Amino acid sequence: MSLLAFRFQSPGPILFELGPVAVRWYGFLIAMAVIIGLFIAQNLAKRKNIDPEMIGDLVLWLVIGALPCARIYYVLFEWERYAGRPGDMIAIWQGGIAIHGAIIGGTLATVIFARIKKQSFWGLMDVVMPSLILGQAIGRWGNFFNSEAFGVPTDLPWGLYIPPHRRPMEFLTFEYFHPTFLYESVWNLMVFVLLMALFFWGLRRKNNLKTGTLVFVYLITYSLGRVWIEGFRTDSLMVGDWRVAQIISVSAIALGLFGLFWLYIAKRPLPFNFDQ
Repeated sequence: MSLLAFRFQSPGPILFELGPVAVRWYGFLIAMAVIIGLFIAQNLAKRKNIDPEMIGDLVLWLVIGALPCARIYYVLFEWERYAGRPGDMIAIWQGGIAIHGAIIGGTLATVIFARIKKQSFWGLMDVVMPSLILGQAIGRWGNFFNSEAFGVPTDLPWGLYIPPHRRPMEFLTFEYFHPTFLYESVWNLMVFVLLMALFFWGLRRKNNLKTGTLVFVYLITYSLGRVWIEGFRTDSLMVGDWRVAQIISVSAIALGLFGLFWLYIAKRPLPFNFDQ
């Protein structure tokens, strides 16, 4: 048994209740991530001479595009679980959203938004990237309060206590598990610091950082951590014997490396620059 695990367990998914209405930690954290992310993105946009009000509009598009896609992505890969319970498919407050689905939905929403507003897709994405990874760091704590997205059993001092009804059948006799939500949250915070440092370094070097760089650095750095952390998890979305998140992450790393090559070695322009 972990020496400190008795101190490290979820207090439950409910933040507070007002009569019949229950406010859940998961929804609260997502809302806070959006608010904080909007504040950061608007401030970065000012420094890049992008209208902050436009970023406010973009964030609304991102939420509308990302959250449904995140849920649809998760439900599709867990279809056997939801096929007989269609009402649970929309119960996003219970957890069960996939960040890769959110990224796909948010990216499509940004492409459409950039085209309508005649803006550079990559310029918009660059100012949003730090907010995105910070939002992921915050949102992962929703997994903690829901006692989900944990790893395999461990006897390490920071083991997370998981109640019996949340444990996989094969691990019912174990009490403490790797807090993979925490690993990813810390990793994402480090990526956030890196992206912010690169952003301000680019400003100091008079925009020597090519537009789109932060997008590709995000793809590489976040995905490197996800490949490692996903290997601990007990609830990975699977395709046969393969973990979907690891497949997507390896592909994202390759895309990020190719993007940096395209910008800095080939020195070619990126597509979707609708401001040109």
